[in-house]
Amino acid sequence: MSEPIRIPAPEGVAPAAAYTHVVIGTGRLVAVSGQLALDEDGKLVGEGDAAAQARQVFENLRRCLAAAGATFDDVVKMTYFVTDMAHMPAIRAARAAHIPDDRLPAASAVQVASLVAPEFLMEIEAFAVVAP
Repeated sequence: MSEPIRIPAPEGVAPAAAYTHVVIGTGRLVAVSGQLALDEDGKLVGEGDAAAQARQVFENLRRCLAAAGATFDDVVKMTYFVTDMAHMPAIRAARAAHIPDDRLPAASAVQVASLVAPEFLMEIEAFAVVAP
């Protein structure tokens, strides 16, 4: 399968520093449900600590992608649900450990009033495209 085509800023659209505006992929779609900062035993990681939660969420995303035969290189879209936009720098730092700036997927960030339980600061979902 060929690499996804990334269009960081289409003509007439302002460039974005933290995501790619358009990502085109061909192949099999992999949808990864929103991941929380839970370890493999279902215990919260990083209560009150956005950086620790972000690292765990990205590790969970990595494991889910691997189960589908995908990697972060195959991710074309991510959605970040955060209880406070102040957590975005921690998310970007955790993401940088897995996705280089020149391979950023399309993305949306949404601040929500709450997640499934109050101790969760973020939930992140991903869509990837892999060879059929």
